[in-house]
Amino acid sequence: MTKYGPRSKEAIRTWLRLLSCETVVEQQLRSLFRTNFSVTLPQFDVLSELERAGRKLTMSELSRELMVSNGNVTGVIDRLEKNAFVTRTRAEHDRRVQYIQLTPKGRKEFSRMARHHERWLEELFSGLSMSEMSSLQKLLLKMRSSVTA
Repeated sequence: MTKYGPRSKEAIRTWLRLLSCETVVEQQLRSLFRTNFSVTLPQFDVLSELERAGRKLTMSELSRELMVSNGNVTGVIDRLEKNAFVTRTRAEHDRRVQYIQLTPKGRKEFSRMARHHERWLEELFSGLSMSEMSSLQKLLLKMRSSVTA
């Protein structure tokens, strides 16, 4: 049996704190999107990615950027298309390839949602000063680099 030292215990505590913070923030955002816009957080994420890209994307591109499976994206796109937030078109060169694009309605609604999203995050992090948020961002980037090294 391996005996773990103080550093490993601190790593576990750090991981659990990070996970619990992410979970609480995500739960709050999920609830706010559902209550205020009748959309899910994954739907907002897809709209956000399409807006960021500024062009139509294939389902595979969306899946890769969002780090989820094609199957997960398909269900989200189905609901967004039903609400007329996106359109889905097949590529002429290969009917298996589908392009997803924001509609004018989708762009307008995303813009409205994004303004609220920004305000909500500001409120959720209101207990942190600008300096503390900056320090936390630096530490999280350092952690990500450590994990991916």
